[in-house]
Amino acid sequence: MYRSILIAADGSENSFRAAKEAVKLASLVKGAEVTIIYVIDHNEAGNEEIHRHASAEIEMFRQKKILPIIELLEKEMVFHKVEMIYGVPVHVIAEYANDRNFDILIMGKRGLNPMQEMVLGSVSRSVLNKVDMPVLIVK
Repeated sequence: MYRSILIAADGSENSFRAAKEAVKLASLVKGAEVTIIYVIDHNEAGNEEIHRHASAEIEMFRQKKILPIIELLEKEMVFHKVEMIYGVPVHVIAEYANDRNFDILIMGKRGLNPMQEMVLGSVSRSVLNKVDMPVLIVK
């Protein structure tokens, strides 16, 4: 069964639905642990100097984005931890997942339109092709 569960969260409704599925799986195994990974995209992070001066405010803003997931896990009494990492989401999520012994990765399906998905690909699809574990993509 799935004792060690990784949720890739971006604050979207799809990532919240992914967390709901993680809760269902975690409830099946005594002692299950959930890790939430939130990647701060370099492209969206902006100027590093600005971040140094406003880091506490930025940290609070980012935590608010995933607060509904944290509250859900706490309400359901699921042991969890949060990792916030700077980088390119696809690479960071895949590397983090592959470097640890997670039993499953759960993530939301990105809501790109068909043209964007054809040109850019989606984070979930790219991660799916880079990780060495079962992946549950939730829409």
